[in-house]
Amino acid sequence: MIAIIPIGLAAGCASALMFASIISGALISLLLFYLAPLPLMVAALGWGPLAATIGGILAAAGLGAIFGMPYGIAFAITVALPAWWLGHLALLGRPLPDAAPGDGTAPTAPQLEWYPVGRILLWIAGFAALTTIAAMLTLGTDAEAITGALRRGLLRILGTRNATSSGDVERWVTTFAVIAPSAATIIAMMTLTLNLWLAGKITATSGRLHRPWPDLKSAELPPMTLVALSVALAFCFVGGLVAMFAQIATTALMMAYGLTGFAVLHTLTLALKSRVFWLCCTYAVVVTFGWPVLAMIALGLADAVFGLRRRYLRGKPPPLPAA
Repeated sequence: MIAIIPIGLAAGCASALMFASIISGALISLLLFYLAPLPLMVAALGWGPLAATIGGILAAAGLGAIFGMPYGIAFAITVALPAWWLGHLALLGRPLPDAAPGDGTAPTAPQLEWYPVGRILLWIAGFAALTTIAAMLTLGTDAEAITGALRRGLLRILGTRNATSSGDVERWVTTFAVIAPSAATIIAMMTLTLNLWLAGKITATSGRLHRPWPDLKSAELPPMTLVALSVALAFCFVGGLVAMFAQIATTALMMAYGLTGFAVLHTLTLALKSRVFWLCCTYAVVVTFGWPVLAMIALGLADAVFGLRRRYLRGKPPPLPAA
């Protein structure tokens, strides 16, 4: 118990330094900025959510004292809160109803049902949408003001360059300002997912992970997620600030289905002899070009509607190698 305090303080200091490194403007600082939740997530998974709470409070207070309260609040919302809550959910478990022996034998350690990976993905999507909406609201209180602020920021960045055609630059900047909220949501979604996965791997390798490694191939979102996605998609056509926030929520949920699409792919390729090769090629194509993730989103949605994995495993049970 005593070790939790220094661990939390160390994690908070590391996370705050990584978050504040973006001020330097160096290229490596961008990577450190995106990995800022990692120390707190490692503390949460290895030593419990209390360690992440201590570290998050210390880091937010320190950043607020040095750089101002808005900076500390931004750290608390985008880094400390997701790291603490996701670490808490990953360690959340309950005994199975039929785990207790009924034949008079000596009692054994109860088997635990851990918080589903799909629900954790849904929480990650929620945090990605929340942090993006909070960032957009710092630029303005309506859609026109936010888009205008994004355009001015991009034009300021490109102002020192000699553009051959100002009209082309204007069109490019306008287009990017429109898609910027969705792009920011995708980045937030991917970085939170990557940080949680890395934190799990680090704590599992060190022997500090107090739960078995989950079967990521079986990850699926709750059925009501499709309803939420349909509602968010409908609000995208309302216009104004509501439409912008709906686009952010739609993007986050779509990316969650994209991640479950990869889980579907891992399941449907279990019987392939060249499975590792095809999976590596798929990941390489998605990372290189980006847009092929739409196929993974479609695969995740198809599994949610038609139950592709259940049909496949029921009809042809394949061997289950380590994913």
